[in-house]
Amino acid sequence: MNYVISLFREIVGKRKLIWDLSRADFRKRFVGSYFGIVWMFIQPMVTVLIYFFVFQIGLKSVPPVPGVPYVLWLIPGIVPWFFFSEALNNLTGCLQEYHYLVKKVVFRVEILPVIKLISCLLVHGFFLLIMVLVFLCYGKKPEGSWLQMVYYTFAASVLALGIGYLTCAVNVFFKDMAQIVSICLQFGMWLTPIMYHESLFGNEMPWVIPVLKLNPFYYIATGYRDSMLTGSWFWERPRLTLYYWAVTVAVGLVGLKVFKRLRPHFSDVL
Repeated sequence: MNYVISLFREIVGKRKLIWDLSRADFRKRFVGSYFGIVWMFIQPMVTVLIYFFVFQIGLKSVPPVPGVPYVLWLIPGIVPWFFFSEALNNLTGCLQEYHYLVKKVVFRVEILPVIKLISCLLVHGFFLLIMVLVFLCYGKKPEGSWLQMVYYTFAASVLALGIGYLTCAVNVFFKDMAQIVSICLQFGMWLTPIMYHESLFGNEMPWVIPVLKLNPFYYIATGYRDSMLTGSWFWERPRLTLYYWAVTVAVGLVGLKVFKRLRPHFSDVL
């Protein structure tokens, strides 16, 4: 706990440096690109369109929420997944990317994953804005529950950061970790009811639903949809909320412990 508290103080104390490095990391992604920031949206937009045509146009899936078009049900589930998967991929390789800072004795490397996370949050902010605009274009009126997305974004950030500390530390010594993370994210997307609703298994395989809820990201995807579609609040799911934070805190503590153990050897390997 002393290590966690000291890290928190370090982040607060160097918040200006972290913010400046995060903005620089955000801008660096599009250096030399003709279309620049536009590329940030193209792949996610194409992904949403593909799932829309496959599930609503092709398979004619019935919208899980009555009176809500499938695309409005899909977007709140897939937008946080874009953020989480991008954050975890970037966090995993952050120590290699900033190896010149890792070798500096005066620089505390624990803040590098935080820098990457904030950079991904800047991208996520644009997607949240687009999602809100899509809902407004469909005639949905703003509700107070929409503000709850801030809470679920924070929750997803803590989970990504906890896993990221573990994966980035291991990736220094085991270069295949980045590929393993990428494969796990592909499985994770289908193990989370993002494109489909869990009621799909209700009649023939009811045991699948409790298994799906063991996935921590189920809480995030459901929370975004609660915020945007049903108006439900997170305290209306007390058991799921407690489970999510118990798992997230445990993962975070394990990630920090592994990071702390391996940190003295980073500069030797990098």
